[in-house]
Amino acid sequence: MSLIPVEEALKRILDGIQPLEGEPAPLAACAGRTLAEDVSALLDLPPFPASAMDGYALRSADVTQVPASLQVIGASAAGKRFPGTVGAGEAVRIFTGAPLPEGADAVVIQEDTEVSGDRVVVKDLPRPGRHIREAGLDFRSGEVLLKAGLRLDSRHIALAAAMGHGVLPVRRRPKVAILATGDELVRAGEPAGPDHITASSLPATALITEKAGAEAVDLGIARDTLISLEERIQAARNAGADILVTLGGASVGEHDLVQQALKDQGMELGFWRVALRPGKPLMHGRLGGMVLLGLPGNPVSTLVCTILFLIPAIRALLGDPRAGEDPTETAVLGTELPANGDRQDYMRASLTFEEREITLSSGRQRMSLPIATPHTKQDSSMLSILERSDALIVRAPREPPAFAGETCRIVRLGRFC
Repeated sequence: MSLIPVEEALKRILDGIQPLEGEPAPLAACAGRTLAEDVSALLDLPPFPASAMDGYALRSADVTQVPASLQVIGASAAGKRFPGTVGAGEAVRIFTGAPLPEGADAVVIQEDTEVSGDRVVVKDLPRPGRHIREAGLDFRSGEVLLKAGLRLDSRHIALAAAMGHGVLPVRRRPKVAILATGDELVRAGEPAGPDHITASSLPATALITEKAGAEAVDLGIARDTLISLEERIQAARNAGADILVTLGGASVGEHDLVQQALKDQGMELGFWRVALRPGKPLMHGRLGGMVLLGLPGNPVSTLVCTILFLIPAIRALLGDPRAGEDPTETAVLGTELPANGDRQDYMRASLTFEEREITLSSGRQRMSLPIATPHTKQDSSMLSILERSDALIVRAPREPPAFAGETCRIVRLGRFC
């Protein structure tokens, strides 16, 4: 099977995914969840004309010249409105957020008044509507303010609460079962023999999965036997996983049994091997209703494929209309690079920031852009370099040599990790 381009691989993965069903969730449990439906306001905000300042509510027609003396007949506070009506020659003490009394059409701030007993002297000419927030100034009942596919954060939760909602319709969180494979692996913290290495990609992939909005199901480590693999695959099914992610074991060596075990269970293979570096031995398929992603075992390859393919798959299950959007942005190259080969390359790099003059389609401009400098060593097993990296420099297949100061495309790791 020939290598397919990164964009084609992502398209094939997303084409087979439908958003999960919606479920109601209380506001306190909605952070990071994705709306399953449009949400409209259940009320007006503010629900009544309200004062925007502390001062006095009055009829503007009563103050045609200043100073003017009015009788104070009561007060209106937030949560406790004045029950009467403002008549000719009268005013009501009013506080910020309080309902405007009937009959009043303006507010004079307290700094422009003097009070003596039950009378207030107004020293500034009022204008109708001044310092008043009209009913529905922010939004009106029935107005759609939150759209389906929106990933909710504290701003959206605050707005939903103000709209009158205590519960929101959100997509069920996808279950992502994660399975590391290999006789050489041990869990972090477990005693390791002379031929063992720690399964570092297992906890890292789980954390990224949770950050993307899914529920990570840790299936542990499968040994290099068909029986062990089939047991863990069945565990993923029993857990109701929407996605099964395997780490390692999907290549062509005699100990790489993941493909065979999945095929024995009825996997429909979508593709295997993608034209990217690192991460070429990527596998995609389906097992019943479960999406299958076989990621390479090297830690950096795992991370790159998680960002490029697993996170978009999770977002597609969550109904995010931008699930397949390009994650790259513009940066300035900090050093020269040789011509690229036949695979799309993702190079670990550090970012610094400075103002530079760059060439855009509109001409030369000075802009503050990140300067991306790739690390000298790019071996896909080196986690120490990954830890020191801020971004991945993306180089297209057969891209010509690039020089310091030219623009390039990067993926910021902080957005995902």
